[in-house]
Formats: sequence, structure tokens, C-alpha cells
Amino acid sequence: MSGQDLRVGVIGVGMMGADHAERVVNRIAGATLVAVSDPDTARAQGLAARFPRVRSLDDPLALIADVDVDAVIIASPGFVHEEQLLACLEHDKFVLCEKPLTMDTESSLRVVEAELKGGRPLIQVGFMRRFDPEYAEMKRLLESGAYGRTLLLHNTHRNKSVPDPSFRSEMIVRDSLVHEVDVARFVFGEEIASIQVISPASTGAAQEGVVDPQVAVFHMAGGGVVTSEVFVNCQVGYEVRCEAVAERGTITVGRNSSGIYTTLAGDAAGQWGGPVAPDFRVRFARAYDLEVQAWADASRRGEVVGPTSWDGYAATAVCTAGMESLASGMPVQVELVDRETLQ
Repeated sequence: MSGQDLRVGVIGVGMMGADHAERVVNRIAGATLVAVSDPDTARAQGLAARFPRVRSLDDPLALIADVDVDAVIIASPGFVHEEQLLACLEHDKFVLCEKPLTMDTESSLRVVEAELKGGRPLIQVGFMRRFDPEYAEMKRLLESGAYGRTLLLHNTHRNKSVPDPSFRSEMIVRDSLVHEVDVARFVFGEEIASIQVISPASTGAAQEGVVDPQVAVFHMAGGGVVTSEVFVNCQVGYEVRCEAVAERGTITVGRNSSGIYTTLAGDAAGQWGGPVAPDFRVRFARAYDLEVQAWADASRRGEVVGPTSWDGYAATAVCTAGMESLASGMPVQVELVDRETLQ
């Protein structure tokens, strides 16, 4: 396949999927968008009509099985990921799956086991922060040894608003905090041993009964500690920062600089000498481009780069424990299968 474009199908063309479709068409070398699918068939047809020679298929499983589709981007809701991932494995299709891998630990493990049974890796999980230039540089610097051992990690993850009335507290853990889970595993290079989710007083901007913001504390297997604030109705904009504290220094990514840093809801929302990003597509645009390009290049070579199905499974296991901690307020141990037994 290395001598021809990767023919890509996108499943789920809401905000993220439509963004990926446009990305494949306009910014990814060596890849061609050939098909899209979504339960909202009118939306899928409208997106397909924007681009030449792109088909809209009503059935996502038919898209996966289509002989004219080489690889698949899954941006559908998490509750259908297992079925769609297993179909990709059955048809030997490389797949970039947006988080979460699946909705629970058991189904994520089934996906990992099915991929291993198939004999070769096919799944990359969409933890795009690993491809963000600043996060990648943080990882490189920490691994250089110049900073000594990494001791602490502090994450901030803020979103302007979530107006969806069906949005619940657990979704902050499963759909938002999951990124900080992967960042912690990526930066430390080890698993999360336990998680505690703390519930401060909630903002009046949240839906009734929703705990927002939340603060999570991870204890890493090697003794490090990670704190993560997730605030999805902050009213300002999309802010994501990370500070690593090591024995001989600190590294911070995502911090805009102009002397004084202020945020204020309202007409002057999110000013730092420039605007705060309105959403994740702006804040991590470069990361998404690099992620999808790396996936397309690797798929053409017959390889997988970036976060694996195991990374997706481990993140789901941490978030499952996190939802238990959210309910109890107590630390919860993270239970993972012995990876060696899966080889």
C-alpha cells in the first residue's frame, strides 16, 4: 500500500468526525477520503456532497467491509465502538478510534484480546496530546535525564460550556478526564495504581446535579502523584495546561504568556494578550493534524504508531475506577489484567 494513497472511511460525522473528514481531504498527505457514515444520514450525505467522489453509506459496518476502504477513522459514540472495532479487526482494516476505546473495562479487554488473536496490531487510539509538539517535547526533555526523576504532574482541563441536558457527572470522568489519564501514563511511562475523584462545590453554570469542576488525584505505580482539575462549564474558553515537577526543574506546556494572565467571562472572555481557544479543535489543531498524518503514514507501511489498544484499555480501567471514586469520594485501586498473560 505504500505506493498509493490510503483510502479512508470516517464513521460518525458529528463535530469530531466532520473535522477529521475535512482534515483528510485538505491537510493529510497520502490519504484520500472515500466514504462516510452516520446514523443521521442527512448529515452524512451533506458532508459527502462537499467533497468529490466521497460516498455516504447508511451502515457503518458496510463501510468497514467495503473493499474500496483501506482504513477507518471511528468518531462515533463510545457505546458502538466495540462492535465497530471488532469489525475492523475482522476485515483487517487499520483504524484510528477516538476515545474512549469502549465504555467499560470488560469490552475494552475483549478488543485487546481480539487484536492479539488476529496476529498484528491494527488499532490506534485518539489520544492526540501525545502528538502535540509541546507535550512531545515535555516527554523528550523528561526522558533526557537532565531533570532527574519526575515526581509530580499538574493538569488543568477547562471547557467553556456543555449545554447538553443529558450530560452527567460521570461523563466528565469518562469523556474529559480520560485525556489526563493518558497524559499521566504517557509522561511517567507507567500505569496508574489508584484514583480519587474529589467533588468541590459545583458551578451554577452546570446542569442540575452535575459535579463540575472535579479534581482527580492519581497515584502512579512508581510513586509519582498527578493532580487534575477538570472544569467543563468554566464560561471562558478551552484551556489545557500541564506542569511536570521533577527533581531538578519543572516543565509547563499550554501556558500562554504576555506578562499578566487573566480570564474573564463575558464580552472580554478569555484574554491573555490574545484569545483563549474556543474549543478543542482550535487548541489541538496541530496535534490532530500530526496524529492523523502519523496514522495514515503508518497504515500505509502496515504499522501502528501512537497509543495502542492496551493504552485505550488501561485508560478505560482508570476511568471506571474514577467513576466509582466519584460516587464514594474515596480512593479506588485500578485493576488491570497481567499484560504478560495476554502475549
